[in-house]
Amino acid sequence: MWMSVPVILTLLQALAVLGRRVVVNWDVGYVDIDRDGYGSRRAIGVNGVLPIPPVRVTVGDTLALTVHNSLNLTTSIHAHGLFQKGTNYMDGAASTTQCGIPPGSQFTYEYVVQQAGTFWLHAHDHHQNVDGLRTPLVVYDRGSPPVKYDEDILLSFEDWYTETFTERVRITLDPSLPFPPPHGIGFGLINGINGNLTKPIHFQPGRTYRLRLINMSSTRWFQFSLPGHAMRVIEIDGMYTEPLDVDGVDIAPAQRYSVLVTAHSTSSYNYHFNATMYATFIPVEPGLSPRIFIGDIIYQQGAPFVQPSSYDDSFIWANDINLHALDQEPALPVDRSLELVIGISLYSTGQHLVHFNNITYAPPITPTLYTALGMGNMAMDEQVYGPQAHAIVLKHNEVIELVIYNPEDALHPLHLHGHTFQITEYGPTNGLGPNNATAFPVVKNNGIPAKRDTVVVQPYQYVRLRFRANNPGVWMLRCHMDIHFAMGMALTFIEAPEVLQKTQKVPPDMLELCAKQGVKTTGNAAGNQGLNFTGLPPVPTIVLREA
Repeated sequence: MWMSVPVILTLLQALAVLGRRVVVNWDVGYVDIDRDGYGSRRAIGVNGVLPIPPVRVTVGDTLALTVHNSLNLTTSIHAHGLFQKGTNYMDGAASTTQCGIPPGSQFTYEYVVQQAGTFWLHAHDHHQNVDGLRTPLVVYDRGSPPVKYDEDILLSFEDWYTETFTERVRITLDPSLPFPPPHGIGFGLINGINGNLTKPIHFQPGRTYRLRLINMSSTRWFQFSLPGHAMRVIEIDGMYTEPLDVDGVDIAPAQRYSVLVTAHSTSSYNYHFNATMYATFIPVEPGLSPRIFIGDIIYQQGAPFVQPSSYDDSFIWANDINLHALDQEPALPVDRSLELVIGISLYSTGQHLVHFNNITYAPPITPTLYTALGMGNMAMDEQVYGPQAHAIVLKHNEVIELVIYNPEDALHPLHLHGHTFQITEYGPTNGLGPNNATAFPVVKNNGIPAKRDTVVVQPYQYVRLRFRANNPGVWMLRCHMDIHFAMGMALTFIEAPEVLQKTQKVPPDMLELCAKQGVKTTGNAAGNQGLNFTGLPPVPTIVLREA
């Protein structure tokens, strides 16, 4: 079921009446900190501290997040997973929906929070999230949630590196250096601190706990389990699911899960939880890859610990293709199918870049949203957004099926702004990869598909996704392995620009962010009229296709 723009606006007004105004003030600046035991390095924190405290609100609240930029580069903040219906300009994607906040300036992101679930806030400019500018955003249901539990427990996971991300990008994109560069030494953080120093979780007999699990990493996956306890998945990426019993969850970068765990009836024993940080594309190195972090589940101080058993073939990991949306929405009937093929190639710049359908992303000068709002009928022409925004114009309320092929040996967690999508099928790439790519089975959702906003496209496989274009705006589809994003793995959906022009207007103080930097807020991707792209950098060409 879809709603018209006037209905959405009426619902937003009703929610705002119910909610409170939650004011959060961030002074974003550099901090020197040792988070992993490998020594102090420069990172990015808020109000002089790192980790950044989680933000907690309730559906219907108005979040007013004021960001003062004390960095020497522009910055912006994205609320990952929030649809921003009617407020596309608050999505926080620099060069897409806004100009970054200049050094010494500030801006207030203010919007009614419309969705309950587990989300996170992170930088969306210069990849500053990798260096610390990220924190959980928990949105509680207004009234009783659809599942019953006694207590909320939040666990966020992060990878952390001895080098800054600026350095990682430099050694990856410098044509004079070997490619690929050596893998960085990654360490794991749990709730923002050294994973080996994780604080214990306290259980009381018979109580049911909702564990909110967030992977805020830039590169690594986390496997989480509670040996000796049953886990029941109830939410993925802010969307409630039918309950599903599992033994563990495998969380890709940017993904979130909520699981229910009911404590044992006795406090005679204590237990451990396991959080394993890994990446399949990084060679195994004892003690470094994977890294295993063991935390305590305390029922009673001094009680003996039950030693966890090792994983075996009977261990059940959560798999989104086996989950079902709680709202029981069936698979949407498809109006238009789009095929995207992932690749990596050597370009004429001497750099190795990632692309969809041979187009590697590069940001425009004028933010894409401002082009969509200001170009009138030309906003329907994909060319006006520039040769490297990879703009795809969507009709209002049409159902899009994305078929994304990955014919390479890397895996990609893909995040769609402004939407969740139904996951209907996984299968082999069949001829787009090596000969053994056909060995992977076709796996389809049996019945009601789950919905989420971040999906993993496995090596030599494809995934089928469906979503309704019912949220007029400009929305990125990007890889949430930040180094792949830096290498150009993104595209832009321009959704119903003719509706967008009639229903949204960018606040003047947001336009002022551009004015302070001499960036035009009208015109095409270069800030010019028509298809004159003078001022944009030259478009690189593929020299050698590598995947």
